[in-house]
Amino acid sequence: MKYDIIVLGSGPGGYVTAIRASQLGFKTAVIEKESLGGICLNWGCIPTKALLKSAQVFDYLKHASDYGLTVKEFDKDFGAVIQRSRGVADGMSKGIQFLMKKNKIDVIEGFGKVMPGKKVSVEKDGKKEEYSADHIIIATGARSRELPNLPQDGKKVIGYRQAMTLPEQPKSMIVVGSGAIGVEFAHFYNSMGTQVTIVEFMPNIVPVEDEDISKQFERSLKKSGINIMTNASVEKVDTSGNGVKATVKTAKGEEILEADILLSAVGIKSNIENIGLEEVGIATDKDKVLVNKYYQTNIPGYYAIGDIVPGQALAHVASAEGILCVEKIAGLHVEPLDYGNIPGCTYATPEIASVGLTEKQAKEKGYELKIGKFPFTASGKAKAAGTPDGFVKVIFDAKYGEWLGCHMIGAGVTDMIAEAVVARKLETTGHEIIKSVHPHPTMSEAIMEAAAAAYDEVIHI
Repeated sequence: MKYDIIVLGSGPGGYVTAIRASQLGFKTAVIEKESLGGICLNWGCIPTKALLKSAQVFDYLKHASDYGLTVKEFDKDFGAVIQRSRGVADGMSKGIQFLMKKNKIDVIEGFGKVMPGKKVSVEKDGKKEEYSADHIIIATGARSRELPNLPQDGKKVIGYRQAMTLPEQPKSMIVVGSGAIGVEFAHFYNSMGTQVTIVEFMPNIVPVEDEDISKQFERSLKKSGINIMTNASVEKVDTSGNGVKATVKTAKGEEILEADILLSAVGIKSNIENIGLEEVGIATDKDKVLVNKYYQTNIPGYYAIGDIVPGQALAHVASAEGILCVEKIAGLHVEPLDYGNIPGCTYATPEIASVGLTEKQAKEKGYELKIGKFPFTASGKAKAAGTPDGFVKVIFDAKYGEWLGCHMIGAGVTDMIAEAVVARKLETTGHEIIKSVHPHPTMSEAIMEAAAAAYDEVIHI
């Protein structure tokens, strides 16, 4: 079979790329070895949000009296919580099947490998088929990274996949790594009643965030009963007994932690092995496929997007890269992606959302800064909703008013960050944010108030 475009992988990079290619008139196929939607829809972004919603509802029930309500009896059914999450993921994956049919995209099931001469070999059940295309886009994503001293056995030492489908709730859990994946699972299991300890190698949890955010988040997690160890590393694990014994190295020496299960959330590993890169001669470096700003590899006709290329390993980044890639192939005028204006979100409680430079990064770049902070304790909406934890922090260049960074922690902030992303794209200044009327009472007012605080015009604090 001959296609205009073949996409290898159907995650949020691959399936979005295929749909945009079809819209632009290309005869398109997508190759998938497992489930349409990839990790994000089936084992990542979507099912974890379903788990976190169950945790939030359970938390509301526990604190019903804070809202003047009496709930006499309630409990959790861990199996049903997991089942709901799987149901949401399955429904989303079926939705992608519908989109493939609607856009007349051929779905080829099996394990795909790129070959020289703009061909792809697909193996399924021991049988191999070959396909060719003018353009081959590789979007094979990533998986849970395994450290040599933390080998995953899938039962006692697990990755994010097993964490989503445990047959029964553990009484205790060690989470190694405090990035988004680690803290979201830590929050979920803690909310369900598991005793959770987070072990983080860096001085702050969620280490990519602004330090003020990290410190507030650590306070919130500790308040909810999560034990946190920073500047700490797991040196070895012993799984010979009933549970796990982890030897943790800290500044004070070594400590042994015991738990039912250890979740390794120490980052991701690109899926670039055994997919034919070497045979084709596609250049890689440090676990990434090397591409130009339009995602072309060093071999004409072969492209790569998503977690396997340099840049943030996020679903929305992969989608944007794929769209840009096929629009460039179609000859449309496209602007390269601005990786400095990509929002990052963490969906624990409280939520975290950020875009642009942290205060430390802005200072290191030599900017003179105007910084404004507005706490949700001063927000009428946050107080009424019973979610006064957190704040909005904005960072402006004092000289020209450029919005350098926005960092939020609080309820629902992942739905608020897009304002900062759009404003920065439009090169908005702090004064324009202050003069843009925000609706009252909403959480979003905190952005306007934080901008006003940066310019000594804040009203409500």
